[in-house]
Order: sequence, then C-alpha cells, then structure tokens
Amino acid sequence: MGPHPQPWPQDARLDPDLLAHGDRRNVADRYRYWRLDAIVADLDTRRHPLEVAIQNWEHDFNIGSIVRTANAFNVSKVHILGRRRWNRRGAMVTDRYLHVEHHADVAGFLAVLEADALTPVGVDNLPGSVPLETAELPQRCCLVFGSEGPGLTDEVIAGCESLVAITQYGSTRSLNAGAAAAIAMYHWSLRWGGRGTVATTMAP
Repeated sequence: MGPHPQPWPQDARLDPDLLAHGDRRNVADRYRYWRLDAIVADLDTRRHPLEVAIQNWEHDFNIGSIVRTANAFNVSKVHILGRRRWNRRGAMVTDRYLHVEHHADVAGFLAVLEADALTPVGVDNLPGSVPLETAELPQRCCLVFGSEGPGLTDEVIAGCESLVAITQYGSTRSLNAGAAAAIAMYHWSLRWGGRGTVATTMAP
C-alpha cells in the first residue's frame, strides 16, 4: 500500500511515517498504516485462550513457521523452551505481534501453565497418543511441540496431561513440525475459535 492521500485521517493509532511513505507490511487491511503497538493492543483485546510451546534444543528452523501460524490464530502466548535464541527467519516478523516467553527449563514452564490454569497437551506421534481428529482439546490449553526429528523430550511428555497425534495415511513416519502445529491449531479453532473475536482471511 502506497502513501496515504492527504488529508490524513485523524486517528492516534496511525503511524505518520507509514502514512507518508506507504505500508508494505503483510498485515490485514484493517491494520493498514497502524502503529505496531496499536496493532498488538487491538489483538490483545481478542486473543484466543490458546497458547503454544516449542522445544528449542537444536535451533530448529520450524520454530519461525510455528510462530507465524500462532500469529494467524491469534494465540495468547508462545513459549520457547530451552535455548533463548531461536531461528526467526520463518516467522516473517510476526513475533512482534505476539507475546513470546522464554523458559530455560521444563519445570519453570509447567509452573507457569499451572498458575495460569492452562492444560499442557503434547503433540507427537508417540505410543499412547490419542488421534487428534477425535480428541476434545480443552479451551484453555497449551499445545506443546518438540524439535524437528527428536520430537518431545521425556521430561515434557511426563508434564503433559495428554498426548495427541495426527493420523497419517502415507509412508512418511512423521509430519514436518511446522505443518503439524498448523493442523493442531486449526483443530483447536474448529471447536473454540472465533468466540468473541474478529476473524480475518488475510495472511499475518
């Protein structure tokens, strides 16, 4: 979107620099020319009671993709477990519109979920996992994803109240972590999404 024609709208949420030079960000039309903090404040009024956690032991490139999907579903928070630094390339700066929290250890992460009355649900194709398509995910839950390859660690599995897996029909043993996260968040949204929120079909 190019520079906004004069006269400019009188709205404190608008960024004068974007109005003057154009807004080339990948944001929904309703947020065109808005300041970043104004967009976050508006999103905060209608966050879903869903959170997402990602284990970051191997600087997994999928983390950025999961964060971008979390933005699309307007989750309340994203938790990064393990290394503080994570591969942001796939996030396409969408992490700026989210609340991202780091946890050095699993115990601290689980304590935060307990304090916030959130149910940890692991997503991995492990023995004992319930098929996601038949699972009733709690409204207030945190979907936990492991690193690409190793999956969830034993410590995280022990801390999850339940485990779900995405049923597959081909020859591949597992889905890409980013794809699995998108499917799981969409499954949650089919049951709980859109309640008191404004949906958009625009990319984040």
